[in-house]
Amino acid sequence: MDLEQARFNMIEQQIRPWEVLDAHVLQLLSVVKREDFVPLAHKALAFVDMEIPLREGGARGQAMLAPRVEARLLQEANVQKHETVLEIGTGSGYLTALLAHRAQRVVSLEIEPALAELARANLQKAGITNAEVRTANAAGRMQADGPFDVLVLGGSVAEMPELLLDQVKVGGRVIGVVGNEPMMRATVMTRTGDATWTTTQPWDTIVPRLLNFVQPSRFYF
Repeated sequence: MDLEQARFNMIEQQIRPWEVLDAHVLQLLSVVKREDFVPLAHKALAFVDMEIPLREGGARGQAMLAPRVEARLLQEANVQKHETVLEIGTGSGYLTALLAHRAQRVVSLEIEPALAELARANLQKAGITNAEVRTANAAGRMQADGPFDVLVLGGSVAEMPELLLDQVKVGGRVIGVVGNEPMMRATVMTRTGDATWTTTQPWDTIVPRLLNFVQPSRFYF
């Protein structure tokens, strides 16, 4: 496989058509080697428009998101060099690496110890020194050194959890995918005050659930 041609095709045929037009994001996608974050058994799928399983049978369905979704989340996050980022759901560390290139510092929480180890190794190999992967259940009580400027969810939630919103400083923002199949929406929330937010939902997609976040009841009495 011609990796550079495959990378070019991914950017031009999948990512640009999905309204990812930020020149900095596109440049970053050409520099950070996505194939180095893909499990060996699936290397040939590194640039395919699909989710890639991370540990079949061992990580409860966890997967790398499709390239166009990762790119669009990165564009929505619009991380600046002086900002700190909290990521929920590290996976193999690819989105973590992209965020780290844009941020001052990234703290990423991964519930699966084996995936956290994999991500640390991948980030080290990629020369990323400003991202820390912690093995933690983000759905429980956590000490994440917040508040942060940006919070990015690496999977979907049924609704945005209050305990995560508390990790974001006033003026900061949250980027994630919210809802239930067959309709989930990319959601960008900007904190305008201690208890006030503005919310936009610029596009639709479906991505795997983050583990352990409570599914609210569909029944009301």
